[in-house]
Amino acid sequence: MHPSISRILVPVDFSSTSTRALEYAHTLATRLGAALHLIHVCEVPALTMSAMDAYAIAYTNWSQQLGDEAERELTKATTNLTGVTVSTEVLFGNPARAIVTAATARKSDLIVIGTHGRGALMHALMGNVAERAVRTSPCPVLTVPEPREGVAEKWTAKGATLTAIALAALLL
Repeated sequence: MHPSISRILVPVDFSSTSTRALEYAHTLATRLGAALHLIHVCEVPALTMSAMDAYAIAYTNWSQQLGDEAERELTKATTNLTGVTVSTEVLFGNPARAIVTAATARKSDLIVIGTHGRGALMHALMGNVAERAVRTSPCPVLTVPEPREGVAEKWTAKGATLTAIALAALLL
């Protein structure tokens, strides 16, 4: 018996890597006759201190604007996705947790997610959404890395700077 793939979840962060993952997902969905569900997770800081209550109105407005902008970008991302059923959703919270929760709620058969291929130091400092999704997902996860030449170019341009900033932050 072959597993059936009829619902594919695609987390989109509007980076070139997630665009590449979306292209893979669209190709798979077209060949398998599956539906695509695109999500964008807005990661917002937790307001835990009671002093932050004064900012609740501004925070709510900011969250609404963030969600509206994400929905507009998701709509743009769907314009070239022909031949398959596509739905979108904007979520708020921890990205990895929201992806897994959405996959469970939507009974997704597959998650297709881009991975930025950060180095070990950046992974340790920032974590890795794709890795966390793989470890906790209720369904298979296809990770789509950025092209290797993109990783090398990025390291040359930004890697040294980011590493220096991260090390400085650790030392402070």
